[in-house]
Amino acid sequence: MSDDPKVRAELRAQIETRRAGIAAFLHEVRPRRNRLTNISIVSSALAAVFVAGPALAGQPFTDSVKRELSLASGADVWRPLCLAALIVSLVSVISSNLSKSQDLAARVTAAEVCSTELEGVLTSLQFGRLSVKDAVEQYHHSVSKIPFVEELPDTSRALGETWRRRPS
Repeated sequence: MSDDPKVRAELRAQIETRRAGIAAFLHEVRPRRNRLTNISIVSSALAAVFVAGPALAGQPFTDSVKRELSLASGADVWRPLCLAALIVSLVSVISSNLSKSQDLAARVTAAEVCSTELEGVLTSLQFGRLSVKDAVEQYHHSVSKIPFVEELPDTSRALGETWRRRPS
């Protein structure tokens, strides 16, 4: 494979395009992962809070709340608490399993690692420390770890323009 400057520039453009796709993926998936994790944690804690009073204090807790709220029976105290605990427990389980079924944590980690590896390849390629052939091998090795990240179209190559970095 040639170390022609045009080929080198083309590979740099391809790496930048791939990194942009990874950045877009991370921008979308990180918040979803964080949201599902936080929902699971908060819901689990709420389930524990809802059952803590009746579970730890028992009948005295139930009688005290019944008197304070002028309820007819102790069941009017613990039934709504148990129902609330059931609901938030289900929310916790569902959000946790959604995160696991989509393997969000592992996908985010793999995409972050790949982006870092590609940044290293790009830097080495830019400063002539890596041949185009070796850079292509490292590129393929890195992106093979993230088949779930879609590649963005490279409009600069599609239009036949020379790649140049646009200011943010």
